[in-house]
Amino acid sequence: MKLNEDNSLGALGAAIGKGLLAGIAATAAMTLSQMIEMKITKRKPSNATVKVAEDTAGIKPATKEDEQKLSQELHWGYGTAWGVARGIIGLTGLKGLPATLVHFGAVWGTALIMLPKHNAAKPINEQKPQEIAIDVLHHGVYAITAGLVYDALDAGSRRELKVRKILASLKGLKHRLK
Repeated sequence: MKLNEDNSLGALGAAIGKGLLAGIAATAAMTLSQMIEMKITKRKPSNATVKVAEDTAGIKPATKEDEQKLSQELHWGYGTAWGVARGIIGLTGLKGLPATLVHFGAVWGTALIMLPKHNAAKPINEQKPQEIAIDVLHHGVYAITAGLVYDALDAGSRRELKVRKILASLKGLKHRLK
């Protein structure tokens, strides 16, 4: 059986799978970053995810313990799912820092819009600079980790090998034209 070289659905599936793995790793890194920051700043855990779930899906935890559990489940699910966006960005051919910046903008930009909309956070123009810096730090940790993991998983893919082959041909052509 011969495989079709232009397997777009296969490339999409691979990008989604790699993105999910990158999202898990990035969520773990962000969680660790938040735990360290909360120890330093004495900040209490956020219940923003639960507020959004209550507002959008009508989910109301029965106890404080249930609220913390739901918050963690939503945090991990949401962070893992955003890894798919990193996979789709990778399909465009963007890699490294440019892809990480696009991913960061999408993730943080969505938070800046959605959390105030659901009364889970103040709008950015009402936040203190320290709150904004902390938020940027955690989302930055997330995006950088997702980018590093995704790019590592994507290294050596057929698409990348094709790009390398084209670049090598162009270098050879450039050398011959000299």
